[in-house]
Amino acid sequence: MFSWLGRTASACLVPVRRYARMSKDEGADDALLWSRDIGQHSAGEFSIAVVQANECIEDHSQVETGRNATFVGVYDGHGGPDAARFISDHLFLHLIRLARENGTISEDIIRNAFSSTEDGFLAHVQRTRQLKPLIAAIGSCCLVGLIWKGTLYVANLGDSRAVIGCLSRSNNIIADQLTSDHNASMEEVRQELRSLHPDDSQIVVMKHGVWRIKGIIQVSRSIGDAYLKRPEFTVDSSLPRFRLSEPLRRAVLTAEPSIYTRVLNPQDKFVIFASDGLWEQLTNQEAVEIVHKFPRSGIARRLVRSALDVAAKKREMRYSDLKKLDKGIRRFFHDDITVIVVFIDHELLSAPNTSVQELSVRGFIDAPPGVSEFSSLDGLSGIVGSSAGRS
Repeated sequence: MFSWLGRTASACLVPVRRYARMSKDEGADDALLWSRDIGQHSAGEFSIAVVQANECIEDHSQVETGRNATFVGVYDGHGGPDAARFISDHLFLHLIRLARENGTISEDIIRNAFSSTEDGFLAHVQRTRQLKPLIAAIGSCCLVGLIWKGTLYVANLGDSRAVIGCLSRSNNIIADQLTSDHNASMEEVRQELRSLHPDDSQIVVMKHGVWRIKGIIQVSRSIGDAYLKRPEFTVDSSLPRFRLSEPLRRAVLTAEPSIYTRVLNPQDKFVIFASDGLWEQLTNQEAVEIVHKFPRSGIARRLVRSALDVAAKKREMRYSDLKKLDKGIRRFFHDDITVIVVFIDHELLSAPNTSVQELSVRGFIDAPPGVSEFSSLDGLSGIVGSSAGRS
């Protein structure tokens, strides 16, 4: 039987086997950058790129598409890949199950899918923490987008971000951020936490020049991070990284997503879904201008490359030097970065009278690192009943 450390090592190997089937950035010869330059979804095209910085990549993501709907997920893990991988394996299935049970897609359906995923992961932590104690300290940001009946639904936990590119009246591309960053660096997040915990003077503290919740974590909402949500999941206090100044009395993090709904109009051209690794290097406007200026094929890879150029310049390096660094060492220069660009071709948007029963998922191959690979599944009953193509 594996020790919990052995299991962790095995988990790190899973994406590596999948990466071998990915398309490398041959022109840059960057062994840690993978991409799928272009693919089809129900209302247009999409492009994906991922670059690894951590020793074990913690980002996972997925694109699921059927005749009349498209689902996108970006899951930026922290502490390990377990929570991000769990979300990739379960959130979409919960969403489809709930949509079928209720006969529709709505904000409440999405919220309940998040809740079911959180409950499932905390149950997983309960079952496995004896073998892997630190699983209680593993969590993930969670960003999803769903296009259905001409409407875009976006939900997020943490600081991954969705930004839509819209044409202005003067035909300029404008960035519109659809999500809120649930990060203690934001004044409104600190105010929210203080109002929720008026009796806790240490709910947010500045540590090493960074605002952190309980001096530990920056994001205020996540899937997982069980030790900051339930007292029974306390992590060994001998580990300084996870040490609380006093025993946990009630949850300091939440898995309640912020949800945004937008009826798509002809001026809405594309949506960028990305982990915070991209937004640490590029502004929203810089990102949408890149997407608007260059061809669709390979655009996610171009965004990642642009972010890496900025990261290198910050350290007075060139990208040609940065790409020679190995995983793990790269984390001192930039984070894991996942980018999914979804283009919206309005003539392909599904009709408003589309039934949820008509949703189906078409399979993709050669998914980028940490991106779910999908078997061809004919209808919702097949989706709910199968885990084919998932690790």
